[in-house]
Amino acid sequence: MAQVDPRTPTTTRSSTHPLSVTVAVLTYRRPDDLLAVVPQLLEQVAAVPDTVELLVVDNDPAGGARETLAPFGDGVRYEHEATPGIAAARNRALDASSDADVLIFIDDDERPSPGWLASMLDAYRAGRPAAVVGPVVSEMAVPLEPWVTAGRFFDRRRLPTGTHVDVAATNNLLLDLTTVQRLGLRFDAQFGLSGGSDTLFTRQLASSGAALVWCDEAIVTDVVPAERTTREWVLHRARRSGNSASRCSIVLAPSAPARAVVRARCLAAGAIRTAGGTARSVVGRLLRSDEHDAKGRRTAARGRGMISGALGAVVFDYARP
Repeated sequence: MAQVDPRTPTTTRSSTHPLSVTVAVLTYRRPDDLLAVVPQLLEQVAAVPDTVELLVVDNDPAGGARETLAPFGDGVRYEHEATPGIAAARNRALDASSDADVLIFIDDDERPSPGWLASMLDAYRAGRPAAVVGPVVSEMAVPLEPWVTAGRFFDRRRLPTGTHVDVAATNNLLLDLTTVQRLGLRFDAQFGLSGGSDTLFTRQLASSGAALVWCDEAIVTDVVPAERTTREWVLHRARRSGNSASRCSIVLAPSAPARAVVRARCLAAGAIRTAGGTARSVVGRLLRSDEHDAKGRRTAARGRGMISGALGAVVFDYARP
């Protein structure tokens, strides 16, 4: 990776100069979601003064999204990435937008709020950070059972606009491509089917000294299907999150001795979480408290994931048939 100062201004243009922007949607066999989100995005593209291209990266080996997007004609650029895994699709988006100033990721199962795109671009113009991160709020397809509600599994962070963060997902993320290209950053393929390549990518970006800035006005809504509201799924997601956190920390370590130290720390932290979460769950069941039971189980699941990641095991989120 090239040694550069990411804090160096990436452009001398004025803050009001029109930008070249790519908005990227990654998709895998979700035609209904594409038909819902693409018109909303095209409406926002037309409302800003910048040059904006809407890009859809289809990670289906069969290329099924091409036909779904046909009615939109030249309004949508289609890219087919047949290599399985979300990291490959993210890298295809990077390559396809290499001539743009900024790349904005949004998921195919999300819906942008009014003014979302303008808010993201305004936040970028305000200080030209390496990344702008926006909030995601969840909308349930079905009512949640009380246990899941008590665990607050779908509560996501909200921060004041301008807050600096050190990690982000690509579900609502703007990237300054000049900074990304100078640093030589890519999404790591070893996280392609597990998830976590965006966590690693943004942690690498932050660790280089680059600024990741929160924009609380740039809201997207995550439409959560029924199958992702179950106890089993939310606890699996907690375990996968812990697994990816350990694996990312190990990759970020600069040497073999440092990796050994990080691995030991992740094992210890995972064991503490597992024990503490299990104890809280037991207390919750004794007290008949869904809140303590759910939060305890989530903590324990994340701890088990951290342990498995430290030991080299992988928890998959995007396994294919």
